[in-house]
Amino acid sequence: MTANVSISPEPAALPETAPSLWRRLARRKLAVMGLLIIALCVAGAVLAPWIVPYDPNEQHFDGLTIEGAPLPPGPAFWFGTDLLGRDLFSRLLFGARTSLLIGIVANGAALVIGTLVGVTAGYFRGLAGAVLMRFTDLMMAFPALLLAICLAAIFSPSLWIVAMVIAFVNWVQTARVIFTQTSSLAERDFIAAERTLGAGPGRILFRHILPHLVPTLIVWGTLGISTTVLLEATLSYLGVGVQPPTPSWGNIIFENQTYFQTAPWLVFIPGAAILALALAFNLVGDALRDILDPTQQGRD
Repeated sequence: MTANVSISPEPAALPETAPSLWRRLARRKLAVMGLLIIALCVAGAVLAPWIVPYDPNEQHFDGLTIEGAPLPPGPAFWFGTDLLGRDLFSRLLFGARTSLLIGIVANGAALVIGTLVGVTAGYFRGLAGAVLMRFTDLMMAFPALLLAICLAAIFSPSLWIVAMVIAFVNWVQTARVIFTQTSSLAERDFIAAERTLGAGPGRILFRHILPHLVPTLIVWGTLGISTTVLLEATLSYLGVGVQPPTPSWGNIIFENQTYFQTAPWLVFIPGAAILALALAFNLVGDALRDILDPTQQGRD
C-alpha cells in the first residue's frame, strides 16, 4: 500500500500584531517623539479650516509696518506676517495640508509602482524581469531632483502633477528592495511545494509572497513620506512645485527669502516645520524597521 504524503506549504509570516507593535514603539522615546510631531502636524492640517485665525490668502492692512516690512511674531499674528501682510501661522497650517497630502499620495503611488515592478521582476524573471530591472537601473542613474525638476517644468505645475512627478522618481528604491526579497522568497521550499500542488501565480503571490513583504512596505512607506516631503519642499522652493497662492512650506520660503536678513522668521519657521516633519517620519520609520526586521527581534 502506498502512503499518501501531503506537503503543506510554509505559512506566510504573520506581521506583528497592532497592540504588540504599539507597545514596542512606546518603549522607544525617539519614536514616541516622532509620533507626537506627526500627530500634531496631521491634526493641524486636518483642522486648519476651523482653527486658523485668518484666511491664509488674506492681505491685512495692518499686517505690514509703516515702511511696508513684514511684522514680527506678536499677539495679533503669532508667527508674524509675510511680505504681503498675510498671517504666517495660517499659511503654515494650510501648507501642512499640502505637504502631507502630496507626501501620502506620492509615496503611496511610488509604493504601488515599486511593488508591482519588483514583484513582477522577482517572481517571473526571464526577459520581462530583465527589462523591468534594467529600466529600474536606468531610472536610478538619473539624479532624482534633476529628473523631478525636468518633469515638473514640462508639465503645468499643480498639486497633483507634483505628486505624480515625485512618485515617478521615487519608486525605484522600493522596486529594487522588493525585487531582492521576492527573488529570495521565490526560491524557498514552500513556494516550490505550492507549485507542485498546482497553485497558480496569483495564489502564490497574494497568499505567500505579498504577506512576507508587508513589514518592508510599512517601513518604506513611513520613511518614504520623509523623502517626499523634502522633495516637494525643494521643488516648491525652486518654483516648479506647488504654485502660489496655494500655500506650501517650500513656496513660503521661496516667496519670503528676500527678507531673510530683516525678517528671518519667514524662513526659519517654515524651514523648522519641514525638518521637524521629515525627522519625525525618519524616527518612526527607523523604529519600525528595527521592530519588524526579524534579525532585530529581541534586541529591544
